[in-house]
Amino acid sequence: MTHTGAPRRLSAPGSVLCGLAAALGLAAALWVAAALGPALAQSLPTAAENLTPGDLDSEHLFGFTEGSDLGVPGEAELEWETSGRLGRRVARFLTVDSSLALKVPLTNDFRLAPGVTFNAYDIGAPGTPARTTGGFNGGFLETRVRLMDRRTAPFGLTLNIVPGYGTVDSGTGVPARSFATEIGLLADREIIPGKLIAAVNVGFALSTTRLTVMDAPVRGSGIEVAGALAYCVRPGLFLGGEARYARTYDGLALDRFAGEAVYLGPTAYMTLSPQAWASFTWSFQVAGQATGEPGPLDLSSFDRHQMRLRVGYSF
Repeated sequence: MTHTGAPRRLSAPGSVLCGLAAALGLAAALWVAAALGPALAQSLPTAAENLTPGDLDSEHLFGFTEGSDLGVPGEAELEWETSGRLGRRVARFLTVDSSLALKVPLTNDFRLAPGVTFNAYDIGAPGTPARTTGGFNGGFLETRVRLMDRRTAPFGLTLNIVPGYGTVDSGTGVPARSFATEIGLLADREIIPGKLIAAVNVGFALSTTRLTVMDAPVRGSGIEVAGALAYCVRPGLFLGGEARYARTYDGLALDRFAGEAVYLGPTAYMTLSPQAWASFTWSFQVAGQATGEPGPLDLSSFDRHQMRLRVGYSF
């Protein structure tokens, strides 16, 4: 979620307000729909044809947005995640970031998930040779604490904290030492139990990156608001969509605004077996602004396309 860049001056307050209004409007619409869920349930097929509320695991039903669930004690999960990013102001920009995590719920409301990351970069500017790199990148430790369980509360709410270390700068692909932390609140609610579920995420991230070619570290931070809906079209298959609004800053405390972006995209989740599942999403930047640069999108701090594939296996 965080991106680094040179300090810039805010020059597009109109697009900021429009993007923020869109994200907040979607979040409000999701919770209004949640309030109307019982009435909607009377006019749609019953949840018995799909999943019961106790069986539904909401964590990966969406794309970049996540549900509040975290598994059950005694059942670990191995998850492979691959994210692709495509399209920047440079002539050629393609990155693939992958991670392998072991998710271990220690109690009903607490989970740890250590993981390692890998990457591959293919970046080139006009008049310069393309830079292609890849391999092992670093590691992270996700800590997830459930504050409210949607099975016994009006909605689910989970705190997610992920510190990590990397050896490559995510914006340029050059060798670096990077320390980052992401903090998120993940909320969800079953509008129609077992059939239609909504989620809203609010996140904050900060990072310090020291490039090997520079002495001074580059510090950045960012915020993101995301909302999503997932609908069970048949047992084991959920289709939906999500919207995300992100802002990036220079400095660790949201010091100097650098850019913003609004993403929209479809989502899909499928159960492969009683132990295995897969999810996929493809988000497009539909609005944005980089401070001090022309154009209707921010292609300096953010990507034009973002894709994510996840595959998990429980044991």
